[in-house]
Amino acid sequence: MQIVDDVTVHVDEGATVQTNANDVTAPNQVEQSASHRIGHCIRSINLILPRRSHLIINVRLNEWERRDTNHKIPYTADEIAEDAAQCHAAGASIVHVHARGPNGGKSNSPELYAEITRKIHARCDVLIHTTLGNVDNPGDAEHRLKHLQASLPDIATVDIGSTNMDRFNAVTGQFKSTDKVYANSIESCTHFAKVMQELGVKPSLGIWTVSFMRTADIFMKMGLLAEPALAIIPLCGGGRIAGHDATPEGLAAFYHAEPNGDLIQWAVCTKHANIFPVAAAAIAHDGHVAPGLGDYQYPELGCPPNADLVAKCAAMSRDIGRPVATPSEARAMLKMKAA
Repeated sequence: MQIVDDVTVHVDEGATVQTNANDVTAPNQVEQSASHRIGHCIRSINLILPRRSHLIINVRLNEWERRDTNHKIPYTADEIAEDAAQCHAAGASIVHVHARGPNGGKSNSPELYAEITRKIHARCDVLIHTTLGNVDNPGDAEHRLKHLQASLPDIATVDIGSTNMDRFNAVTGQFKSTDKVYANSIESCTHFAKVMQELGVKPSLGIWTVSFMRTADIFMKMGLLAEPALAIIPLCGGGRIAGHDATPEGLAAFYHAEPNGDLIQWAVCTKHANIFPVAAAAIAHDGHVAPGLGDYQYPELGCPPNADLVAKCAAMSRDIGRPVATPSEARAMLKMKAA
């Protein structure tokens, strides 16, 4: 099997099934979309998996995305809790949330994060994964932890390195910004890891480039992260230069740097790009997936809700005989204490 932008999977001698990772179709052609054709492909062959672990689906509900195209992005605590419950029913074991104001504004309010956590817990047993705010929560390490200490989620992001978050506009030939440096020093990351350990919160490592994966390996060797580490690999489209291309080939660039054994459980997400071509690659590689409207609004699929994205990923996994993890199974896989 060759992983390139045009994904070609050999079924048997003289037969292939092919899909273009950049093929965007109109809503009335959804059944011929990349996700459908890749799903058909992996149903048609016996992929050789080294181990068929349960698939963890960590749905990224909202991030900082506005309702520009898809009006199903949740903003308020009640909307987030309802969306989390629907995604849980569709197969998600983890939900990643950002606090938002009633009109969608960015918020790092400890009180609002506590409200969101409380309302999700009242609806279902899905694991809750919050952010440290990325470039939109400036301040020292102690400041960036305040909402975490107030809400006590199950999981919180630690982007274990630094990168540039600016986006390039290919039409104008100019960057939309030139100063969005996302700085995470080794000192800060060490502090985050130690405080989260004290709080009983599992770090989710943001692995934007291969160097981040190498740093994660070192942190585990230093005993700063409990094994297995949890991580998300954000691949990037839409002019975002912070990570690798949002293609199966961009994901494959990480494989050689994975720590040996079962030391890390990683999921892939796609900033400003359709996740399904790389989701198929991740599922086949025994990785996990992190779809969501927080990263991309899916106009080519008719602007679906988050739960539909979860259901598609779950179906792709089950089609090749890989079960989908429940929240309790995800806890066990990640060696997290019971709720």
